[in-house]
Amino acid sequence: MQRLAHQEYQHLAALALAYRDAHLRSIKEHSHYNPRLGVDALCFEHLNETVHGASLMVGALMTPCELWLMAVPEQSMLTSPLPETLLLDLPSGRYLLDLERLPTGYEIYKRSVLEDLSDLESMQDAARLAQQMMSRLMAQS
Repeated sequence: MQRLAHQEYQHLAALALAYRDAHLRSIKEHSHYNPRLGVDALCFEHLNETVHGASLMVGALMTPCELWLMAVPEQSMLTSPLPETLLLDLPSGRYLLDLERLPTGYEIYKRSVLEDLSDLESMQDAARLAQQMMSRLMAQS
């Protein structure tokens, strides 16, 4: 696995903040909202796959309610607008992700993997869960 560059980590952190800002009000309304958790982009790596000319990074998006599989296209490489869905080929199988356009201009693909994180005690627990999920998704089935 190729290590991400510093600016890629910064980009993912900014993307997580933009997602939080766009969704925090609705997240707090969920019955399984966990105030011990925040929004973070975790366990990202590059894929040997593109969408409309853009390279992809894939990882986990953690929120106080859900764990998402997320794919982030490199916006500067796009040759045409992104399609509304993405069929992502990972070593463990194929996954259909939906496009979300954030108000700040970020475009991401996501798919809910786990919808209730109310049992997690800390962001460290959430990070371990994200790591386990990504390990399973990136392993041959």
